[in-house]
Amino acid sequence: MSGDVGQAGPLVAEVSGARMPALARLRRLCRHVSPQAVLFLLFIFCLFSVFVSAYYLYGWKRGLEPSADAPEPDCGDPLPVAPSRLLPLKPIQAATPSRTDPLVLVFVESLYSQLGQDVVAILESSRFKYRTEIAPGKGDMPTLTDKGRGRFALIIYENVLKYVNLDAWNRELLDKYCVAYGVGIIGFFKANENSLLSAQLKGFPLFLHSNLGLKDCSINPKSPLLYVTRPSEVEKGVLPGEDWTVFQSNHSTYEPVLLAKTRTSESIPHLGADAGLHAALHATVVQDLGLHDGIQRVLFGNNLNFWLHKLVFVDAVAFLTGKRLSLPLDRYILVDIDDIFVGKEGTRMKVEDVKALFDTQNELRTHIPNFTFNLGYSGKFFHTGTDAEDAGDDLLLSYVKEFWWFPHMWSHMQPHLFHNQSVLAEQMALNKKFAVVKAQRGRNGAALVAHSWAGGSEHRAEREEHGIPTDMGYAVAPHHSGVYPVHVQLYEAWKQVWSIRVTSTEEYPHLKPARYRRGFIHNGIMVLPRQTCGLFTHTIFYNEYPGGSSELDKIINGGELFLTVLLNPISIFMTHLSNYGNDRLGLYTFKHLVRFLRSWTNLRLQTLPPVQLAQKYFQIFSEEKDPLWQDPCEDKRHKDIWSKEKTCDRFPKLLIIGPQKTGRDEETKPREGKGLFQYLLVSTTALYLFLGMHPDLSSNYPSSETFEEIQFFNGHNYHKGIDWYMEFFPIPSNTTSDFYFEKSANYFDSEVAPRRAAALLPKAKHQRAHDDPVALKYTFHEVITAGPDASLKLRALQNRCLVPGWYATHMERWLSAFHANQILVLDGKLLRTEPAKVMDTVQKFLGVTNTIDYHKTLAFDPKKGFWCQLLEGGKTKCLGKSKGRKYPEMDLDSRAFLKEYYRDHNIELSKLLYKMGQTLPTWLREELQNTR
Repeated sequence: MSGDVGQAGPLVAEVSGARMPALARLRRLCRHVSPQAVLFLLFIFCLFSVFVSAYYLYGWKRGLEPSADAPEPDCGDPLPVAPSRLLPLKPIQAATPSRTDPLVLVFVESLYSQLGQDVVAILESSRFKYRTEIAPGKGDMPTLTDKGRGRFALIIYENVLKYVNLDAWNRELLDKYCVAYGVGIIGFFKANENSLLSAQLKGFPLFLHSNLGLKDCSINPKSPLLYVTRPSEVEKGVLPGEDWTVFQSNHSTYEPVLLAKTRTSESIPHLGADAGLHAALHATVVQDLGLHDGIQRVLFGNNLNFWLHKLVFVDAVAFLTGKRLSLPLDRYILVDIDDIFVGKEGTRMKVEDVKALFDTQNELRTHIPNFTFNLGYSGKFFHTGTDAEDAGDDLLLSYVKEFWWFPHMWSHMQPHLFHNQSVLAEQMALNKKFAVVKAQRGRNGAALVAHSWAGGSEHRAEREEHGIPTDMGYAVAPHHSGVYPVHVQLYEAWKQVWSIRVTSTEEYPHLKPARYRRGFIHNGIMVLPRQTCGLFTHTIFYNEYPGGSSELDKIINGGELFLTVLLNPISIFMTHLSNYGNDRLGLYTFKHLVRFLRSWTNLRLQTLPPVQLAQKYFQIFSEEKDPLWQDPCEDKRHKDIWSKEKTCDRFPKLLIIGPQKTGRDEETKPREGKGLFQYLLVSTTALYLFLGMHPDLSSNYPSSETFEEIQFFNGHNYHKGIDWYMEFFPIPSNTTSDFYFEKSANYFDSEVAPRRAAALLPKAKHQRAHDDPVALKYTFHEVITAGPDASLKLRALQNRCLVPGWYATHMERWLSAFHANQILVLDGKLLRTEPAKVMDTVQKFLGVTNTIDYHKTLAFDPKKGFWCQLLEGGKTKCLGKSKGRKYPEMDLDSRAFLKEYYRDHNIELSKLLYKMGQTLPTWLREELQNTR
């Protein structure tokens, strides 16, 4: 070893000696160079650096440049490509559902920008089961990843220049995210008076030509983007507006989707002097295949006002998300014709109209297999038109087996006006008899049912069959009365007389906007959303259509009616008898709609009878089965079709949403169905009692199942409807001071209760009582510390013990449904020691007209160890024997475990209460001090 080390020394010295002469010669040379020569060399170096920087930063990093400053490349010449783009093409990472959350990030100019609202409206209308996050187009980039997963499946920019001009840090951040997670970008360029006529898009081999007038739009059949869109037609005529932008590039990454011609040769003078250039096609929508930088994009040269842009936008969303945000191509259509036999003279169908209805149905069946018009009738009005119209009624019944039929009410009455179920059932029975038995006109001109003719011989008729089917299982109430808001008697009568399984309405949850209409199931009856089609009872003549006949054509050809079918897998359209007489606008509308859909889309049009259609609907939208009851008085239309015997003043204005009841029995063993909030139970029950002492405050009636708690918003009782809920509260007096409240402890940690309560009681206030989270979670140590291998029952009990204590988590859920000023957080410990002070705070929070002094109405009972109601003669009324009981001290190991378990939860709760402007409860302050 010593020999090896010794041999290394001479070798190092020899190498060093060889280098020394060269270094010495370099030093001597530097000493002979003059300072002027050094400065000249530095100047040359700096000048070279400036030229290199200008080449990259100005020549290739500039934004939009006027074409006058540089000659425009001819269409046949290759576009210049920056040196950075000469690198090998980046591979495109395909989007996979497991790597990104189903969330669309939409960058808008403002919350009220029209294009941004149009984008969101299409995403919402499609009901992709995904959320949309609106974010500003400037400032810091939202967090893009969370625990290794991408937060967004698609990025949309209302103004693509906001993306192009991002600062270097955010642009690199966003681009890297899109490449890594396979996320695409949709961008819109909307020109204005300040836009350059010709410009290059910053950082891309793509040129834009703006402020153009275009015509004759067509679809590129080679575009890989197309899914719903069928590239077989040309939209002849002028495109709306003169602010269009077209895209030009010879790079292989760009594929045109939509193309159009300029209106005149002068529209793009900077393209050259060739007068024939205006006949060329220019891309108004271009697809970036990702060959440029690994990111797929779709760019639009205008907003979504043009209907073809809406159609292609739907395909762009589907393509860039790998069909995650798309609907199948199947579209189910059902056309209801309401008010058969109902209508004034001159508005009803005649023989020729009935024949046209039958012929059109056969014509539509060539495009929609088994298409069948669905006819809704009120038998009382049979044969109440002119002789020609009565002949139409007869011919319609002769075709009875050719159509589907469903009942209205016999006399077209509004069900919500009748509160006796038997009366509704009698009316329905008359309509059912009409369906079976042939009727004739009586002396008063109204139809008479054979079974009801018990009078003179002039009213006798031979029993004949009408043959209208009575087993379709579908009915529609006139004016949608009683369907929503729910009129319980209507649902019961429907089931009793007709065995109804399906109905439809345009009122749930509201008439407008139509894209929010949904379905629900109540009392065994499936309620489907109904759509309008631009036709109403008064739209009879084509040339007298409101706004002109062109308005109707616009609705059909790419307008609202077209979009309804495009964005909804199932559409039930409401039409009326009057739409099929005279100019037969109903037939015109649906013939042209089907023709338009087949010309421009790949949609597969189908139909189903109502019951099968409802089953298909809830198979697709299973999350809509549970209704979301809303306050009928918040919508004028709903109030108008709600029973006058009902009042919204019967709803509570206060909810006490404290944690679930918890406790243990005398043997200190956990009891099935109970948790661990003993003292909090005392506090919330005491609060319930104290509120009841106030003359203006009234609690709900007790329940036979759940005693003083209704437990409406979080359990099976919710499906019984708001009529059932209102029965637990008194009928209001004439005074305005009535203030109802209810307490259900299990509302607090329920996932569904906040949203349900906010929908029905949007103006209600909520009180949350707090107490010591350690002292109130008393249970055996093995329950709260049970591991993942414990039995399911033990784990379930553990969850009931621990999860309700995630106060911050549950409070956030309530805050997402209610404003912070509608929630009051009470200190349970203070309620036990100084209840009068707490009740003063409650009265101020509620804003009650009359205030009472709880110092004079409460007295401390030393036996109970709690405050009780003070009665006359100095006696007290306390809570039941089970309330206010003393429990053994919690063991030290359990206490230590719970302190550590809730430490982070308590910190989050303190932050949340601070944000709400609420005072920290005593126990929380003590816990936070001990944590430090």
